[in-house]
Amino acid sequence: MKSKKLYKVTFLSQGKTLELYAQHVGSSTLWGFTEIGDILFDQQGDGVLIDPTEERLREEFKHTRVLHLPIQCIVRVEEVEKRGPLSIRDAASGERVVTPFPIAPPQRGGK
Repeated sequence: MKSKKLYKVTFLSQGKTLELYAQHVGSSTLWGFTEIGDILFDQQGDGVLIDPTEERLREEFKHTRVLHLPIQCIVRVEEVEKRGPLSIRDAASGERVVTPFPIAPPQRGGK
């Protein structure tokens, strides 16, 4: 059985550089766009460790069947052997955008 191809797609969106993994990349029927389909995320399991970047991207693309990206937004498409961590970077500086884990502030004094 032939395994499906895996692509790492790096693209610009709203001042950020995003990386996603998908099993389909091709020419879109929309002129000037590239079609990204079968976007992959880690399986939501019983694990304790949560990747905030993964969760943020999963939430943003949870209802997306096929992503049509303008060709000028695509930085790179790589065919890879295995999936790595997803990332969101600032497009200008290239630094990772870190989403702080939401923690309630400590209560002072009171009951």
